Amino acid sequence: MRRVLPALLLLFVVAVYFLFFFPLRNPHPRLVFPEGTLAVRDVRIYIAPDSDPIDHGTVLVRTGVIVAVGQNIAIPQDTQIIECPHCTVTAGFWNSHVHFTQPKWDNAAFKSASTLNAQLADMLTSRGFTTVVDLSSDIRQTVSLRRRVETGDLRGPGIYAAGSGLFPPHGIPYYLADLPFFIRWQLPQPETPEAAAKIEETNIARGADVLKLFTGSLISRKEVLPMPVDIARAAVEVAHRHGQLAFAHESNLAGTKVAIDSGVDVLAHAPSEPAGVDTALLQSIINHHMSMEPTLKMFATTVTRDPAFLQPIYAIVRQFHQLGGDLMFGTDVGYMEDYSTADEFRALAESGLNYRDILRMLTVAPATRFGVMARRGTITSGKMADLVVLDADPASDVTAFSQVHFTIRNGRLIYERSR
Repeated sequence: MRRVLPALLLLFVVAVYFLFFFPLRNPHPRLVFPEGTLAVRDVRIYIAPDSDPIDHGTVLVRTGVIVAVGQNIAIPQDTQIIECPHCTVTAGFWNSHVHFTQPKWDNAAFKSASTLNAQLADMLTSRGFTTVVDLSSDIRQTVSLRRRVETGDLRGPGIYAAGSGLFPPHGIPYYLADLPFFIRWQLPQPETPEAAAKIEETNIARGADVLKLFTGSLISRKEVLPMPVDIARAAVEVAHRHGQLAFAHESNLAGTKVAIDSGVDVLAHAPSEPAGVDTALLQSIINHHMSMEPTLKMFATTVTRDPAFLQPIYAIVRQFHQLGGDLMFGTDVGYMEDYSTADEFRALAESGLNYRDILRMLTVAPATRFGVMARRGTITSGKMADLVVLDADPASDVTAFSQVHFTIRNGRLIYERSR
């Protein structure tokens, strides 16, 4: 027995390491760029949302960076050429609200590349997403995915991670009630500003890039519990001190006010309970330089398609846009299990946005908000080659944004639709 106990202890230590610490190693690896030259030839190109398209244009890429854009571009020998007659090319899309919470992402550090590539294609890269923002998942899975993407092991998007979202005291949402008790027990519900600050410092130390707060948590279908402002502000101050953005699930008027008063940068949804969300409040959001992610399809998919519920949310998005508010694209996939994006584009059009507005949401708006416009967001020489090749021009029909033929990130082809 004396010989068995040390062996069991060693086995336990090894198991703990591989379950909890090994997945978190090297949370921000150095990017590995593809060698060689790639060209997307004879396509319509939207350099930026407000630019006129270039017809019969070419985008030339070398070692992951755009080196030329326009007509009559000389293509060197030994260039990988992508041709898609009658296709349209835009900058790579951002989905600024996703989750890797489904069981299929468990043990992402150890699953085969073929399995994870198929899952990433199904949920993200086949939708044109070259960058995503994970707004609260098990950071061990998210960091593992990010590390394997950046080192070239997986064909996936760039990933910003929030780690654990912070809930109000006794404020876990009702829709998480089916989680195992030991997982619910781990969900952070700080009761003091000091506790909130400590949790966010831990998230960042483990590899988080953004903060996610539930400033208005749906603890039942009809009751929203707001987070105390001092608790929210303490976490936001930590995030900002580290140069990170703070996102909030706000739900209603009270949750939105907490988000405003605590210094949050992005509302992760349009308010789903519109009572009291008036012009003055929307203007206050804008005055505080906050962005909003509508996530309109999510409401229709997970709550109800009743127009009496949806139309007031669409009206908030429409008015926010008319007032000049900054909108970013996000779908809440991962929580929402329907990955298709066409319905979101239709809902945005119904809320008064045109194809240029939507392209801005997908590209320039998030790249600006995250401070990476010098490297991403438009098809410009010197920027990273994040590109989406669409079968049709969204100027004619915004659902063309969902008709993705190829997705390219950092000059690497990460998705090609099967013929």
